[in-house]
Amino acid sequence: MKNLINFKKGMAGLALIGGLGILSACVTINIYFPAAAAEKAADKIIDDVWQLKNGEKPAVNTVDPATATPAK
Repeated sequence: MKNLINFKKGMAGLALIGGLGILSACVTINIYFPAAAAEKAADKIIDDVWQLKNGEKPAVNTVDPATATPAK
């Protein structure tokens, strides 16, 4: 009889610890970034990748489809 009572106490303790573990896993942390700061950071990264100075636009080579020759 004592073994059964000890078993029930042990199972209740495990259930409590398990329930607390599941409850703590449901916590969500939200981090909000200001849109303007994120856009500015993205522009800086793009400028660094393109190695542009002071917001100048990248040179884009356009091809006239009428005079273009197809690649072989």
